[in-house]
Amino acid sequence: QLDNLEALETAAHDGRLEAVPGVGPRRAAAVRATLASILGRSRTIRQRRAADGPGVELLLDVDREYREQATAGRLPVIAPKRFNPEGKAWLPILHTQRGDWHFTVLYSNTARAHELGRTQDWVVVYGYDDHQQEVQYTVVTETRGPLLGKRVVRGLEAACRAFYQRQDSIP
Repeated sequence: QLDNLEALETAAHDGRLEAVPGVGPRRAAAVRATLASILGRSRTIRQRRAADGPGVELLLDVDREYREQATAGRLPVIAPKRFNPEGKAWLPILHTQRGDWHFTVLYSNTARAHELGRTQDWVVVYGYDDHQQEVQYTVVTETRGPLLGKRVVRGLEAACRAFYQRQDSIP
């Protein structure tokens, strides 16, 4: 039974929607795109320019803390509404503060993360400062280019490259 948008989204991604008479691959793809737009819009936080937000070094440190604690099983877990038909609590969540920045951090639970098997790699960092200015970043392990294998903040690749160049030049 599909009684909410999250359940419809799950059915659209796992193939159950295409089993409904009259719903073929094209219509299912259109439903997936529409749901991604609707559900994504309600969760979208405008990103601010890199100069205004927390620095790459800070974001990578928050990412490191989250992944270490999640791997060690030291974080509370929540039951996400999306892509969780059993309603099980499995998604580790971290609340932390660095200076004026307050962060909520969790693994990405998007359709794309599930499709690519990156739900234990892509980390979403939500933050706000003491002036209630909000940011959202996704930190991933780079899969190509000069930063291959390194943790990278999407949208701040140039700053990440500069950060790693500084790190590599330290004796």
